[in-house]
Amino acid sequence: MSGGVDVSSGPEPVPEVRLVELGPMAMAELAAGNRHTASAAAGVELPAFFTSADCTWLWRLRLDQLAAAPDGARWIARAAVDRGTGVVVGHAGFHGPPDESGMVEMGYAVDPRHRRRGYARAMVLELLRRAREEPEVATVRATISPGNVASLATIAGLGFVLVGRQDDEVDGLELVFERSV
Repeated sequence: MSGGVDVSSGPEPVPEVRLVELGPMAMAELAAGNRHTASAAAGVELPAFFTSADCTWLWRLRLDQLAAAPDGARWIARAAVDRGTGVVVGHAGFHGPPDESGMVEMGYAVDPRHRRRGYARAMVLELLRRAREEPEVATVRATISPGNVASLATIAGLGFVLVGRQDDEVDGLELVFERSV
């Protein structure tokens, strides 16, 4: 500070991400703990976070989902890659293809090593961009635990409206937010 005026450089730039599809082969390798083979299948270097217990349950769930409906692969699992550095900072996708009303539910997770840098918001923005490009999508949904302050802050100001509550058998009480595309 000089003379009571803040001379800092201002806010950090908001990161941008691109989403790289994790196909069935990559997810199967991740579920088995084979990160390097999964990275080769995905075409990007996947972090150890992807083979942690925080993620392997998801890969198994998505593989079961694909076994039942193989055409959903392009919707469900993607690595989030920082456009500036090329580093995978987390994963994002939709829970499946749009339902009969055109609704898709989004999900995302940031590698703990990259949290609190704007990546979750960057992932949500990229998912919203992708949803807008799909003619069959009318609504994007986010379900968030009332105590998840970080995720509530992530969607704040992005046009999501609280439309209800639900009891998830895994996550417990969730607030249901939606926004049109």
